[in-house]
Amino acid sequence: MFIILAIVGFAMEGLMWLGVVGVVLAVATLAVALVMRNRHRSMGRTA
Repeated sequence: MFIILAIVGFAMEGLMWLGVVGVVLAVATLAVALVMRNRHRSMGRTA
């Protein structure tokens, strides 16, 4: 969804800020998803 906001923002010159916000939110969402995925995987393992 955030990627769609980024595309719309970059497509319309007046909404460049929307594109930047969309990219930042998409990257943040991916980072959180990766951290949660790695945390979930490591919880199942025992040292």
